[in-house]
Amino acid sequence: MWLLMFAVLLLVLKLAGFPPQVEELSWWWVAAPFALAFVWFEFIERNLGLDKKKAFDELQKAKQERVKKNMERDKSYRPPR
Repeated sequence: MWLLMFAVLLLVLKLAGFPPQVEELSWWWVAAPFALAFVWFEFIERNLGLDKKKAFDELQKAKQERVKKNMERDKSYRPPR
């Protein structure tokens, strides 16, 4: 994610022409971080299983919240007499 933020920052600086050093950079230098971010998110992250780990962690968190909510609800439940 930091690579994508860097790429957007570099693009904004290039278009704004704020520091002359960035304005003089080739467009290849501006496009390279976008290409690297694409390769990371499409191939490397998927091959390392990081995308599935994130999804699994989110499911676990939702499951724990659901269990906690049900436990609290069951504590307050009293059967009718």
